[in-house]
Amino acid sequence: MTAHPPPTAPFRDPQLPFAKRVDDLLGRLTPDEKTSFLHQFAPAVERLGVAAFRTGQEALHGVAWMGPATVFPQAVGLGATWNPELVRRVGDAVSKEVRAMRAKDDRVGLNVWAPTVNLLRHPLWGRNEEGYSEDPKLTSAIATAYTHGLRGDHPTYWRTAPVLKHWLAHNNETDRSTTSSSVRPRVLHEYDLRAFRETVEAGAVAGVMPAYNLVNGRPNHVSPYLSEHLRTWTDEDLLVCSDAGAPSNLVDSEHYFDTHEEATAASLVAGVDSFTDHGTDSSQMIGRLRGALERGLLTEADLDTAVRRQLSVRFRLGEFDPEYDPHDATCEFDTPAHRALAREAAEQAIVLLRNDGVLPLAPETRVAVVGLLADECKLDWYSGTLIHRSTPLEGLYERFGAERVEFAEGVDRVRLKTAAGAFLHVPVAEGAAAEVRGAEGALDPALLAGRTDLPALTTDATGTELALVDWGEGVLTLRAPDGRYLSVAEDGYVRASADQPGGWVVQETFRLEPHGNGHLLKHLGTGRHVCVAADGVKVADEDPEVFDLVVTERGEEAVARAAAAADVVVVVAGNDPHINGRETEDRTTLRLPEQQERLLRAARAVNPATVLALVSAYPYAVDPAELPAVLWTAHGGQAAGTALARVLAGDVSPAGRLPQTWYADDADLPGLLDYDVIGSRQTYLYFEGTPLFPFGHGLSYASFTYGGLTARAGGGAVHVSFSVTNTGDVTADEVAQLYGRAVDLSVPRPRRELLDHRRVTLAPGATAELAFEIPLSAFGFFDVAQDRWRVEPGAYELLAGASSEDVRLRATVTLDGEPALPRAVVANGLPAAGFDEYSGIEIVDRTKVSGDAVTPAGQATGELVYRACDFGRGISGVTVEVAGEGSVELSLDGGPVLAVLSTTAPTPGPYDYVLLDASVVAAGVHDVHLRLRGPLRLAHVGFSG
Repeated sequence: MTAHPPPTAPFRDPQLPFAKRVDDLLGRLTPDEKTSFLHQFAPAVERLGVAAFRTGQEALHGVAWMGPATVFPQAVGLGATWNPELVRRVGDAVSKEVRAMRAKDDRVGLNVWAPTVNLLRHPLWGRNEEGYSEDPKLTSAIATAYTHGLRGDHPTYWRTAPVLKHWLAHNNETDRSTTSSSVRPRVLHEYDLRAFRETVEAGAVAGVMPAYNLVNGRPNHVSPYLSEHLRTWTDEDLLVCSDAGAPSNLVDSEHYFDTHEEATAASLVAGVDSFTDHGTDSSQMIGRLRGALERGLLTEADLDTAVRRQLSVRFRLGEFDPEYDPHDATCEFDTPAHRALAREAAEQAIVLLRNDGVLPLAPETRVAVVGLLADECKLDWYSGTLIHRSTPLEGLYERFGAERVEFAEGVDRVRLKTAAGAFLHVPVAEGAAAEVRGAEGALDPALLAGRTDLPALTTDATGTELALVDWGEGVLTLRAPDGRYLSVAEDGYVRASADQPGGWVVQETFRLEPHGNGHLLKHLGTGRHVCVAADGVKVADEDPEVFDLVVTERGEEAVARAAAAADVVVVVAGNDPHINGRETEDRTTLRLPEQQERLLRAARAVNPATVLALVSAYPYAVDPAELPAVLWTAHGGQAAGTALARVLAGDVSPAGRLPQTWYADDADLPGLLDYDVIGSRQTYLYFEGTPLFPFGHGLSYASFTYGGLTARAGGGAVHVSFSVTNTGDVTADEVAQLYGRAVDLSVPRPRRELLDHRRVTLAPGATAELAFEIPLSAFGFFDVAQDRWRVEPGAYELLAGASSEDVRLRATVTLDGEPALPRAVVANGLPAAGFDEYSGIEIVDRTKVSGDAVTPAGQATGELVYRACDFGRGISGVTVEVAGEGSVELSLDGGPVLAVLSTTAPTPGPYDYVLLDASVVAAGVHDVHLRLRGPLRLAHVGFSG
């Protein structure tokens, strides 16, 4: 007898289509195995030879959390490059490092949670650093480039599987898991969905992550938009991964469901395929899923749908075809090419905001580099650990020579004196190893503990001089002479132990609170005050020490000395990405912290040739009037200092452009929770004030002229061309921007809207001929009356130039479009949320599953207007569908109230709707006005004849 090898299972057959292989493997899994796959950490199925799998490898601007890796500029800095081709190369390098790191550490995952495509609607959002732009078109262009780099260019196998964050309308950290973003249909379609849609349609996205917040009263983790919109944009199976802890929030903080079984079932049915909750412990989520199955809230078919989507991603990643996976042997990590790319990206991200001729610096310039960030290379929560490091000071030393560079950090030098007359003392930590936070990598860096191997602070007669920095609003850091920050570990003792402020809960920040003739020192991470005990300095709930703050040197004094000895001063100011504006914490102001304002004034007072270099994750409101030059860059990663020095020296002409509006004052900003960019006139699209610096702004060391603008409509597109010529003396990049606007408005439209752009490199005297093909759909808007996109007929102006406000050329095209139609209200009625105008209204969930309703904000009074409602030959009655308690008043064209429809008693719950009727006589086309009073939900208005 001849022994025959067992037949190969179809899911192992690389010749079969992925869909058939997925179905075969799915059919071999037991219900318990399927259930176990739905947690972030899916276990191995040894009987089938299927390996364990986890979703979620952070890779926003480099491989994060898993130890040393190439660190590129923050995402907002990549957005400032306005260079999709560069960003694609960054994504390519990051995905190769993911593969190389995974080959040595199987904790590194291939399902990468990046990029973030939330629009930078509000500059006080704590996570501004994670997004690309306030504009949907620019955001999608950069995100598409990054995802294509992450995916790789093989037609079948993906190098990594990118997941877009955070679905949807998510721009606040304040109460982020309980606040609801009220998003009217036009804002939803024209703004918040667009960046996701265009990126998904580009074909290199494996999934999305819902955000913590609610939209229109419904948590994003049970959003009907996942099926109604997201999954209609592609034929690929998209894997929807929950945000960490969000499944539990549905019950614990949002109280949207009574039980975790109900919440988990609703999320799965809505489209969440992988649950990120309770860290690596999957038992609680599995228990909830099994409970939902037992209660009939889920079926095995629901499990199959979610598992199929996960398996689809795993097959695309080559997991089951290692011999065919072209990425399996990838080993490119920290290569010379990646280091050069990190520097190139940092250079391209620098934006020159103002220049009166002081830049570029002459070769023999004596430079003073001063400020709290002058010798820093800051990382954020989603950074890897630095292998290479370049600060502005180091970059200028390298470029100009240490003998020509003066330095002053500008910290306040202080001693803390106790009530007993002793001073805080930092003991020498002999033999202690130097440790960098996160260097070993961690699946969840929030769990990393502070160091306890170093001695706690004590007191003595002389004490230790500490470097004090006030990062704004009284939030302080204190640093010992050896560079370590004062920090508090789990045992409560204060030590000089941290290389930088950081962690999920920052343990390196303090606040001085006036108390009698001295101050209490409050540790912000624990909320406790510092006390002096016999066994060392610690934080405790009682017996706080009263300190006298003894200042031995003000930072302004050191800055003034350095500035006086230089030809030009570079003040490097900005933020620490872990303090006052980060995930979990929004900013409260656009202003630069007062300590940094003082340093800037001190430098300027002794040396008028003072350049301000802002290194920050977000915009500031600064007064540039007396400054000869101002630059901005996001935290630029490992090559940030070298890049800044090369731009200051003129080795590179700056060509970054602002990816969001820089407002002049806090008064220009809408409320943080006001998501109506149209009604509140937000972003460059609608803002009618004068910005400090406009969207798209950025200067160059060269000059450019624009000419020859032509535009014609045809073939389903508008064809635009113009030329750009470098009329300067140096080779430089120019970012040519093309905007459009509707001339004749029937509804509020953007003042101008980015249609496309091109970053080009031009030698002196060289000309680039640029051509753009803009689809007609780009000129449309979402017509709430028709519940669809529509291009209005009429004139559209095209504007070409160097920013949204620096327009050099104009042309007009006329498009046929579709004429407006009145609302067919007799046949369709009025969906309550489909209003044209409103006041005092917020949108809420009609049911827990789908649909929108409206309610007066604060349960007071709200008004709604629905334009051009066609009553035909006449109607005689109106019906409203409402829940709660209150009344609806109806009038036409702003005239007298024609009907008042009131509930006789509160409905049992917010989703228990009743119908109220009244007589109304009307014919022809009118504007319908509704006034809502009381805690009432209105879902629909119907008319009958």
